Amino acid sequence: MVTFGMNDSGYFEYNGDNAKEFGEQKYQESIKNFQQMEKRFKELPSTRMVMLGTSPYDETAKIKDNTVFKKKNETIKRIVEYQKESAAKNGWEFTDLNAPMVALNQQFQQKDSTFTLCGNDRIHPDNDGHMVMAYLFLKAQGFSGKNVADVEINANKKEAIKSENCTISNIKKIGKDISFDYLAESLPYPLDTIARGWGSKKSQADVVKVVPFMEEMNSEILKVTGLKGQYRLLIDDEEIGTWNAADLEKGINLAAESKTPQYQQALAIMHLNEYRWELERTFREYAWCQFGFFQQQGLLFANNRKAIEVMDENVDKNMWLKGRRDMYSKMIYESVRDARQQEMDVLVSKIYEINKPIIRKVVLRKI
Repeated sequence: MVTFGMNDSGYFEYNGDNAKEFGEQKYQESIKNFQQMEKRFKELPSTRMVMLGTSPYDETAKIKDNTVFKKKNETIKRIVEYQKESAAKNGWEFTDLNAPMVALNQQFQQKDSTFTLCGNDRIHPDNDGHMVMAYLFLKAQGFSGKNVADVEINANKKEAIKSENCTISNIKKIGKDISFDYLAESLPYPLDTIARGWGSKKSQADVVKVVPFMEEMNSEILKVTGLKGQYRLLIDDEEIGTWNAADLEKGINLAAESKTPQYQQALAIMHLNEYRWELERTFREYAWCQFGFFQQQGLLFANNRKAIEVMDENVDKNMWLKGRRDMYSKMIYESVRDARQQEMDVLVSKIYEINKPIIRKVVLRKI
């Protein structure tokens, strides 16, 4: 996956006296740098290459105390177009985040001029914006329309009319209750309802107001016909909620119900992955120190006292370096890096251990 353009296109200079010339300069620099990458990529014929047009700089949202860098996204769009042309020329894949996110921003800004998927700085998406990026990424992979499961039960006949991406067995009708065993082949995605991250105001779950993620990618439908009255739904003896016969005949989306055991199972996976990500981020920051600073100093992977001394001579002049000083002083040791890698391996192993759907006992109990 290859994307670039946000930082490469520059910032405050777009509001200067030579904005047009500056934009052209940053575009040419970006293309020159990318052409070096492109040359290396051509030497990797067995590697699947995907060019990804970067998320946009939002020039149209009305954001208090934030001055717009006018025409910055125009430069980004030119960079994205070059990526697209490179992909076509080299037989690589291409997908774009920029144009679809700009379209969504402008659509919702017609009702709310302060709306943005790109955060209060017009650059860094909030949780809902990141989830839109994930949605667009998955859609480009052909993920749209793949259900978690789709179940239809005829209560009178005690038979499964439909069981897409799942297995339904042991259907019983005892008195006014109907029960069956349900084994899905996948789990629902647990949309996080907490606005996580420094300065975040929105949660992942806010994405449902913007794109049809639930309908297209997180659909776990339970439909039961031949019922009358109100029913309490229980899964593995956990009460999920109450629905009337008409709602059940229409179908309910279990992926939207956070109390289901399968949703809770998916939540555990989410939290494990968050822990993994926190560890992985330190490796990313470590790599930034190596290639964003030490390589230019002739100290790439030196990881010694000299490297620390040179870093300390520069931290007051480089806020990015200063913010990574404490992390680097720990990751400098191979034993620390090895231990952190082992932690990640344990977390990934646990994720794959618990991510398998299991048979659930579903009961509809008449009230």
